[in-house]
Amino acid sequence: DAERAPAEGAAPEPAPDRRISDAQGAESLPGHLVRTEGQPATGDIAVDQAYDGLGEVWALFERVYGRDAIDGEGAPLEATVHFGDHYDNAFWDGERMVFGDGDGEVFRGFTQSISVIGHELAHGVTEMTARLRYRDQSGALNEHVSDVFGALTEQYAMGQDAGAATWLIGEGIFTDLVQGRALRSMLEPGTAYDDDVLGRDPQPAHFRDYIVTDADNGGVHLNSGIPNRAFALAAVELGGFAWEHAGRIWYDALTGGALRPNDGFSVFAAATLTAARERYGDDSREAQAVARGWSAVGVEPE
Repeated sequence: DAERAPAEGAAPEPAPDRRISDAQGAESLPGHLVRTEGQPATGDIAVDQAYDGLGEVWALFERVYGRDAIDGEGAPLEATVHFGDHYDNAFWDGERMVFGDGDGEVFRGFTQSISVIGHELAHGVTEMTARLRYRDQSGALNEHVSDVFGALTEQYAMGQDAGAATWLIGEGIFTDLVQGRALRSMLEPGTAYDDDVLGRDPQPAHFRDYIVTDADNGGVHLNSGIPNRAFALAAVELGGFAWEHAGRIWYDALTGGALRPNDGFSVFAAATLTAARERYGDDSREAQAVARGWSAVGVEPE
C-alpha cells in the first residue's frame, strides 16, 4: 500500500532472482524454464527444493556478508534439475548449478541437501573472486570454500550454532541402503561413510596424510578435508553462530584480493589469519582460534 512504498529515490531492497529449469532427463542445458522468482511451488520436489535452497544461500550471502548473488550485483541464480538419466552428481558449470536425480540405489536427488546447493553456488562466488584453479592444493581449497559456505548455509537456515551443527556435507543424499551419514564430514574428515560398495571415506584430516594423485584433478575432493577440519575446529572453538565470525573471516580472505589462482594451503591459511587480525585484532580470540585450527591440521601459514 502507499504507506509502505519506499521513499522516492530510495534504492529497492535487494531480492533474489531465482530461475529454475528442468532438463527432463537429458544432458543438455539449460533445459526448460519452469519456475522464476515469486512464482508458487510447482509440486515438483526437485524444482521446489532448488528454488528454496537458492533462497537460503542468497540470504546467507546478502544478509550476513552484504553480497547480492554470485557477482555481488544481483545476477540471476540459475539452476537446472533432473539433469541426465539418474545422474549421480551436482555441479557448477560456470553459469548455473546443475543437479542430478541420483540412481535411487546409492544416491537420492541432489537437491535434497541444502549444503550441496550452497556448495554449488559458492563455486560461482569463488569464480568471481579468488578464482582458485581447480587442481591440486588450489583446487582442494576451491572445494573447501564451497564446503564452508554449504555448511554455513545449512546452519544459517536452521539457526544452528557451531556446537550443535553436524558439519556434514550432503546429509540426506545417500539412500538407506548406504552405510554412511553424508558425502563428507568437515569436523571429522574420513568418517562420513564406510560402506561395502562405496568403501570408506578417503578424506585426510591432517596435512601429513595429503594424498598425491592424478585422479580427481589432483585429489580436490579428497584433500579438501584438511582445510575443512581447520575451519570447523576454529568455528567450534569460537562458538556461537559460525557464519558470524569464522565465516566472516573466510569470506574476507576469499574476497579481499590477496589470493591468487594457484595459491595453496599455506598461503590461504595466512590470508585467513590476516583477515582475522584485521577485523578482530592481532591478539583476538578469533585470530587465535584460526591459528590453532590450521596448526591442528599441520598447515603452517606462509
